[in-house]
Amino acid sequence: MEITPAEASVSAPRTPAEPARAVGITGAVSLLRPVRAGNAFEETVERLLQAIKLGVVPHGEKLPPERELATRLGISRVTLREAIRALQEAGYLDVRRGRYGGAFVVYRPPSPRKGDLRRAVTRMGEDDLEDALTFRMAVECGAARVLATAELSPRQRETLAARLAGVNDAAPADYRRMDIAFHLAIAELTGSPLLAAACADARLRVTDLLNAIPVLRPNIEHAAAQHAAIAAAILDGDPEAAERAVAEHLEGTAALLRGFLA
Repeated sequence: MEITPAEASVSAPRTPAEPARAVGITGAVSLLRPVRAGNAFEETVERLLQAIKLGVVPHGEKLPPERELATRLGISRVTLREAIRALQEAGYLDVRRGRYGGAFVVYRPPSPRKGDLRRAVTRMGEDDLEDALTFRMAVECGAARVLATAELSPRQRETLAARLAGVNDAAPADYRRMDIAFHLAIAELTGSPLLAAACADARLRVTDLLNAIPVLRPNIEHAAAQHAAIAAAILDGDPEAAERAVAEHLEGTAALLRGFLA
């Protein structure tokens, strides 16, 4: 079943309350969540770096305001400023002062080069690659099944349809970021911060690998049909179909990685 955002937004909603934390910046729930007190600086750097690498805050955009971000992460503004300074020195952020200032993302994923994928897998380890693919399969299939069993509000349905439209309309240079947004939205719309965090972690484990292969037009077209099937199954309230659609999609991604490694 192929759906459009318009069709998704007018579908008869199932009714319960929508999790308030599941909307807003895609990835905010799963990545910009409170850190542990013992290693606040290190975990803040890690969280911000994850958000940057996954495109939660894309190139050219700025991080949320300092007060909001410190509250989200459960840290002092002093700790936040130290983490931002470290990422600025590492070349991920540009801090600008003044009325229109802030911490702006300057990181861009590197363009794929021959041998990048093999080097990334060598750093990771073949066994860890298979484990990462298994982990992603488990948590993303689970998230889709959970969301398909929920009673979705109109706003949740519109959010999912908007994420689908975003990835389908993305230019090749922005495709991977919008693909991440679609997948993370499924987990975040469940209203479970733990599940959302697991899905973000699973995607982060393969992000460098996916960035090391070119964006192929036939793969984008194939993925578009799979994304539509995932969204349709969720909106139809069919957990078995949602799980199957996600599994097929992730199996295709795994096959693509293995193909470039062969």
